[in-house]
Amino acid sequence: MSMLRRALSVSLLAGAATGALAESPGLGRIVTPEEAAHYDISIAPDGGGLPAGGGTATLGRDVYEAKCLACHGEKGAGKPNDQLVGGFGTLKGDQPAVKTIGSYWPYATTLFDYLRRAMPFNAPKSLTDEEAYAVTAYLLHLNSVIDESFVIDARSLPKIEMPNRNGFVRFAPGQ
Repeated sequence: MSMLRRALSVSLLAGAATGALAESPGLGRIVTPEEAAHYDISIAPDGGGLPAGGGTATLGRDVYEAKCLACHGEKGAGKPNDQLVGGFGTLKGDQPAVKTIGSYWPYATTLFDYLRRAMPFNAPKSLTDEEAYAVTAYLLHLNSVIDESFVIDARSLPKIEMPNRNGFVRFAPGQ
């Protein structure tokens, strides 16, 4: 059971056990399991939660050109804030870093998660799982992380080593 569903179940059970639902001010309503599932789409860095499906950069190019090009430019070149490709070697130095998929992003799985959840900007969550896999593959290919014909899916995506995988400092309270 996912964390969101577990929290909703615990909350509803606790409220029912104490009579809190009967004493509520009448605001809102109980979320159905189908509604919760629609928003419970988090993908962990280790690939936990990845859906069925798959895609390649070749397929992703068409989806990108139809749904992403307007904001991110041809081949991800975009404007400085919309740039998805390049920036290699810009994180270490005096100049501001160019944070792109290839120079900054630590996990390919969370790239998929972000694309599926938040893109395109004007219609978030509108990509099918296959489109999200394909666009992820296309962007990884443009950043020289995978070959154009490499198939990404729930098994292969977590195994992809991003160039900046080890570029983050672990933070633990008390250290």
